[in-house]
Amino acid sequence: MPRYKLTLEYDGSGFVGWQRQDNGPSIQQTLEAAVAAFSGERVTVHGAGRTDAGVHALGQVAHLDLARARETDVVRDAVNHHLAPAAIAVVAVEAVGSDFDARRSAVERVYRYRITNRRGPLALDRGRVWWVAKPLDVAAMDGAARVLVGHHDFTSFRASECQAKSPNKTLDALTVTRNGDDIVATARARSFLHHQVRNMVGTLKLVGEGKWTAEDVAAALAARDRSAAGPTAPADGLYLVAVRY
Repeated sequence: MPRYKLTLEYDGSGFVGWQRQDNGPSIQQTLEAAVAAFSGERVTVHGAGRTDAGVHALGQVAHLDLARARETDVVRDAVNHHLAPAAIAVVAVEAVGSDFDARRSAVERVYRYRITNRRGPLALDRGRVWWVAKPLDVAAMDGAARVLVGHHDFTSFRASECQAKSPNKTLDALTVTRNGDDIVATARARSFLHHQVRNMVGTLKLVGEGKWTAEDVAAALAARDRSAAGPTAPADGLYLVAVRY
């Protein structure tokens, strides 16, 4: 069966997350319905990352199989037609071999977390960033982020409902930068634990507020206890920006 790689962007607001669930519309379910509407086939769309409710994507990757070959432009345009008016877009479609798997073939995932750091509330970016009114020390946050880079037991930054077999992950990079009122934390790794990025950002916010130091972050990591780290940052500011193969 012909296999297709889809590159997607979406606004996660209003969805229960990537994965099909019984408690509301998911990205996966909405995509599968759009594919069925154009092809007449019931398909399963497999995603590279199971983003949570409210989490967005600029470069999510998925794959699906169709019963017969179609032009990639036809697949892209037909699925987009049937997706409307949902806030999901197929940016690109590529024909791939049957050995390609959007999740298992990935060698790196890149997440970006956006914070708007200013006194004034949000008007245009509600639901798309974390608004933090108190000034944050980005240099301190970036310095503390380096403590987390490398191969570690990330139990302290793992959601209790995480289904990963091991808490051990290799974080390739974690940086925090500022451009005016916008603060961006960028994380790169082959894979992440459930809520890992949001828990790391919530912890680094404590550093930015001057409540914690880099040494406190190191102690939280070493504790291997979720209660030792900071709070979970809201889903609104998190974006899956790229998956590399």
